[in-house]
Amino acid sequence: MRLDKFLSHTGFGSRKEVKELLKKKQVTVNGVLAKDGKFNINEFEDEVAVSDEVVIYKKFAYYMLNKPKGVVSATEDNLHRTVLDLISAQDRLPGLFPVGRLDKNTTGLLLITNDGDLSHQLLSPKKKVPKLYEAKIAGIMTEEDILSFSKGITISGNEECLPANLVILSTDELANSSKIQLEIVEGKFHQVKRMVEAVGKKVVELNRLSMGGLILDDSLKKGNYRELSKEELEELLKVKTK
Repeated sequence: MRLDKFLSHTGFGSRKEVKELLKKKQVTVNGVLAKDGKFNINEFEDEVAVSDEVVIYKKFAYYMLNKPKGVVSATEDNLHRTVLDLISAQDRLPGLFPVGRLDKNTTGLLLITNDGDLSHQLLSPKKKVPKLYEAKIAGIMTEEDILSFSKGITISGNEECLPANLVILSTDELANSSKIQLEIVEGKFHQVKRMVEAVGKKVVELNRLSMGGLILDDSLKKGNYRELSKEELEELLKVKTK
């Protein structure tokens, strides 16, 4: 791999920015000062350092993000901040994208990666990867709703939903509100909101808690992210073998 491509892929900016690093004599390969970005290296065997800090090559990046309200699940947007804007420049490797979409005002677990194959597996309808949400509802959810969801309901646009597991955590008759958890195995557009609307209620707040074997770290504050642990990644990759 070319040295400039290696440095760009590991978060040191564009080829132009990498050229500046080389010009400032901040890059070494196996302890020798590097001057030419076209220089070919073995990304797995050669030791590359920037300002005396060794750079570790990773083909793929996997970040758990606790998405806050007000940002969109996209790689770029002319009007709003995107989830990639929450990733530091150092960690923003080429090709990063969010796996699936959470609405602008939906919060919670979002996987950010550049592993297209894993993303395809997680989002494939054939895999039926479970996604768990917690929601505040305007209206009183009932046992009848639980039964309806468990059988699979028809939502707006005459779309049929697969059976889903609804758990009513609490209800408040005075405030005419409910708190629920809902597990679905699809990813239809605004699916949770449309399912709730199909039984005559409305989602007020929505938060995703888990996707597949990946569970949102409750110590991760809104807007923050971290790399997946080895155990979390191994659990998530199991979807490829199912």
